[in-house]
Amino acid sequence: DFSARGGSTAGFMAAAQVHMCQTIFPAHTNYRGELGAGQLLKWIDTTACLAAEKHAGMPCVTASVDDIQFEETARVGQIISINAKVNRAFTTSMEVGVKVTLQDPLTTFQKLICVAFSTYVAKPVHNGKVDLKPVEFVTAQDFLEHTLAAERRKIRLDHERVCKNLVEECGMNICNQEEGAISTDLTHVQSTELVLPPHANHQGNTFGGQIMAWMETVAVISASRLCRLHPTLKSVDMFKFRGPSTVGDRLVFNAIVNNTFQKSIEVGVRVEAFNCEEWAKGQARHINSAFLIFNAVNEDGELITFPRVKSITKDGLRRYHGAIARKKIRLIKMFTLEETDALSIKVEMQVRISSELAFSLLSDFRHHVHWVKHYSTCKVIQNVTEEDKIYHITSISINGNKPDDFLILVSQRKPCKTGDPYIIAVRSVALTSVPSSENYCRREIQCAGFLIYPDGNSSFVSYCIQGTPGVMPYVAATLDGSSKSIEDTASGCIHFLELQSSTMDCI
Repeated sequence: DFSARGGSTAGFMAAAQVHMCQTIFPAHTNYRGELGAGQLLKWIDTTACLAAEKHAGMPCVTASVDDIQFEETARVGQIISINAKVNRAFTTSMEVGVKVTLQDPLTTFQKLICVAFSTYVAKPVHNGKVDLKPVEFVTAQDFLEHTLAAERRKIRLDHERVCKNLVEECGMNICNQEEGAISTDLTHVQSTELVLPPHANHQGNTFGGQIMAWMETVAVISASRLCRLHPTLKSVDMFKFRGPSTVGDRLVFNAIVNNTFQKSIEVGVRVEAFNCEEWAKGQARHINSAFLIFNAVNEDGELITFPRVKSITKDGLRRYHGAIARKKIRLIKMFTLEETDALSIKVEMQVRISSELAFSLLSDFRHHVHWVKHYSTCKVIQNVTEEDKIYHITSISINGNKPDDFLILVSQRKPCKTGDPYIIAVRSVALTSVPSSENYCRREIQCAGFLIYPDGNSSFVSYCIQGTPGVMPYVAATLDGSSKSIEDTASGCIHFLELQSSTMDCI
């Protein structure tokens, strides 16, 4: 299986790494006997912080935690293994990658629970100057993680602007007023915690993992007020620590449902801190915000459909449409896998288009020039069969080098039975009628393609490609910022497909 966004099943080889193992006891679990998400967040933050401090050689504090997708859950008696390593160091901050796996002592199976990426800021004891040493890497995976870290940093810094732009594109119209929609005001939860010494880290600051655990608790309560069930945390859309808090602070947590999306629900949590004087004056310090996504199951273990919600206040409308914008951002996920010296990349997309139409559009590579920005031209060279075509693609110059070209065979197959995906397979071929040209550098695609699954009226599209010397320059170009990012290319693909679908609906 592919690991989650940017992760790898190859293991961690960097020097600045920390490993933690924990056996799950009843005190760690929720009402269903599963490991509580809040407890897991504490362990993740502890392990990541130790890795950051191992590299920096000084105390570090949590600045942010990227979106986390929880793939599995652990139960009493099972063992979780947490590995953390520093992927890249900037001037004063570092990105730490964390991989959490599940082991059962009674069997040999191992499953991935989640992969997380956290940012830590070095805090010298006497406020001295910080200039972190670079991270050394020796494998292709180390280099990829180092490069991806820069891309993820750009996404973090640009996250709020992107969300704001998406909200403006969607407009701020009155939200759902259909009959039966529930007011989000009914889901508001407020809780206050006093920070005591056990809640602080070894520097005296409130432990970031503890704050995240408290946030998860109030978010669960908020979500349960809407669905009247025990919701399960499935993902987190970026914890962002805006300021510190210390022992003696009063932390006020406000949680409210922002929006629902059929089988999932987004809850926003805001954390404000007060010292004793600020508490008396009502002067709050906004120290954290996060958006948590839950689902819930019925007695038969089936995912329930959440009721629609509505809001009529200006702030409620902002949250409602902000949730829609964040949902759009979450439609794209990227994964990596390193195995036997072969590096592979997978991008997943959720597209509002039928799987049959997505298959038809994606299988014709002449359409790809509309969203793959490094493609210059694409034409059919030979129709081998009705399902197999050979294309010649030329590209623009990357990093000032000679333009590349590709000669590829594209094979398309429809599902054989219900549940099977539409398949589009791609690989390079050789034709004597299309020899290499002195104007281009002939590159090869060893293995690539699309898997398209129907998902109601939408499609779930996966694009996979095995990294080779011929394609890695394009991957590197998208990752180091010299070209469009992988996310931008995927967004362009989604936009093109949905635009074509809308056009056909109007005909």
